Amino acid sequence: MAIFRLNHAVLYVRDITTSVAFYRDVLGFSYIEGGDSFQGAAFLRAPGSTNDHDLGLFQLGGEAGPSGAGRTTVGLYHLAWEVDTLGDLEDLAKGLSDAGALVGASDHGTTKSLYGRDPDGLEFEIVWIIPAALLTDEDRAKVGVSRLDLAAEIAKYGRDARSGLGISRPAD
Repeated sequence: MAIFRLNHAVLYVRDITTSVAFYRDVLGFSYIEGGDSFQGAAFLRAPGSTNDHDLGLFQLGGEAGPSGAGRTTVGLYHLAWEVDTLGDLEDLAKGLSDAGALVGASDHGTTKSLYGRDPDGLEFEIVWIIPAALLTDEDRAKVGVSRLDLAAEIAKYGRDARSGLGISRPAD
């Protein structure tokens, strides 16, 4: 028996309307059927996902304090969502930047990542994985983390290069 993927995440948020608007308008999530019919909760699905839902949001209210995870308490650092193409990563970088939610962009050698924060300050990662057939010796040898030059990566691999884990995705 082995775990093979994350099916969904559930987050506590201050305001359900604000959080849904962020995940919908910036990251492209949408309500599942009936996902907006729960008092103080919402259930959303990422574009192209085959999951029942990818994200559950539960409202705590405006008096909820910020998460202390990683600063004053143990807790989750971030979740990572994979995108299909570098073009998707570029589009999301613009959307996150426009929303004031982009907090970092890293080159991990075999993966290219954006980091963002939602309206409650909860951090997430969006990752594109270099397809194995396109990996260079330089990619494989890279150790550590450097600043992501997304334009250079698109010039190298192409805007439409598909992410490389080989996980089957729904047809476009």
